[in-house]
Amino acid sequence: MTLRHQIIALAIVPLVISILAITTFITWQSANLAKNSIDTFEQNMLKTKEAEILNLTNLALSAIQTIYDKAGADDEAAKQQVAAILTSLDYGKDGYFFVYDYDGNNIVHPRQTFRHGHNWLDLTDPDGDKVIAELIATAKAGGGLHQYKWQKPSTGQIADKLSFVVSLDKWHWVVGTGVYLDDVFAQSAAANADMRANIRRTFIIVALIAVPSVLVVFTTCMLLTFHERRMADSRLKALTQRVIDTQEEERARLARELHDGISQNLVGVRYAMDLAGRKVRTNVDDAALTIDRGVEALNGAIKEIRRLSHDLRPRVLDDLGLTAALEALCYHFAERTGIETKIDASGFTDTLKAEASTALYRVAQEAFNNVERHSGASKLSVKLWSDGGRARMTVTDNGTGFDGARGDLSGRSGLGLRNMQERMAHFRGLLLINSSETGTTLTAMLPKSANRPADRQAEAA
Repeated sequence: MTLRHQIIALAIVPLVISILAITTFITWQSANLAKNSIDTFEQNMLKTKEAEILNLTNLALSAIQTIYDKAGADDEAAKQQVAAILTSLDYGKDGYFFVYDYDGNNIVHPRQTFRHGHNWLDLTDPDGDKVIAELIATAKAGGGLHQYKWQKPSTGQIADKLSFVVSLDKWHWVVGTGVYLDDVFAQSAAANADMRANIRRTFIIVALIAVPSVLVVFTTCMLLTFHERRMADSRLKALTQRVIDTQEEERARLARELHDGISQNLVGVRYAMDLAGRKVRTNVDDAALTIDRGVEALNGAIKEIRRLSHDLRPRVLDDLGLTAALEALCYHFAERTGIETKIDASGFTDTLKAEASTALYRVAQEAFNNVERHSGASKLSVKLWSDGGRARMTVTDNGTGFDGARGDLSGRSGLGLRNMQERMAHFRGLLLINSSETGTTLTAMLPKSANRPADRQAEAA
């Protein structure tokens, strides 16, 4: 995978994962909330059904209470009368009362008359529940609710049923009634279906919003990336070309300096030595004077070599620090050009890294070259100080100014300014230029990150 593809993956994959995680969380939360609501609704419906059958059972008991209280344990006439009353107390298509004795024999069942007089103690529903035996046991235990599966009279289908039973202990009877729960479960199933449909709709809506958003963000990022890459490529090409041009210019300058300065001086020394040798061989009296002139020419060549080496890399910067190097630069500049040059470094504390010191020195050196070549200035001042641990330097001249300070750095005329800006940008610093017809002020600012670590500062101190 290329670097570009890695960047794209790092940009897109977290976004997609975040959207999926958020969508999944929203879906899960919505499903839980809906399920809790449906469960609450179902419980409320069941409680309503329980209250309904309890009230119906109390009404039935009230209808037979007088007869039951007056009858004896073997009063068949009273039993027949009570059975007839319970048979007649039906309600709706699926509402009725049923009676079984403790042995499991059916006494009353208005909707399923074929059960009358038969024993159903071993009757089992599709879930394996021994229905009649459980109802008898519930009634003997004081009465209560029991849920099971039973055939629904109106449809003939097996459905869930909730019954409430009590015992008529004197006759060993179990009396009960019940309600079918298929309508409750049907409503719950419909609510669950609606919930799933709502979740699907929510997921689709989120997807319709999220996917285009991801595509828009992705497309925008890619366009910006490609645009920035093209700009970076063009800048890199321009920088590479500037580096090559600078190298060629520096080589040409060194070649001129060597040819016009050092080479001529050394040729003069050679001629002086040859002349002195001839005079010595012929016993001419002024041979010593000729040798002195050769020595003087040789000293000039040595000075020229030192000047070139100083321009390339001043040793004073490494040996004595930035302040001394700038002072030497100002001295030699004033001596060479005749421009009045001053430096004020009284407020500067040198805590800079070696690379940062070099960068400030090169900025000053380039600024001096610009002043010498283009400004026509008669005065130049340098101020070096520290502001809250941050190094600051200004170079001010009284020359004619230039248009490049107003942002036009295109072309070869802006090469020096670009170099200075790039040196500062390398340390996350700034280079500010204020130029007018009365002069130019260049301000270089370095952050605290350009300083040496505290322990190395202590060692240097």
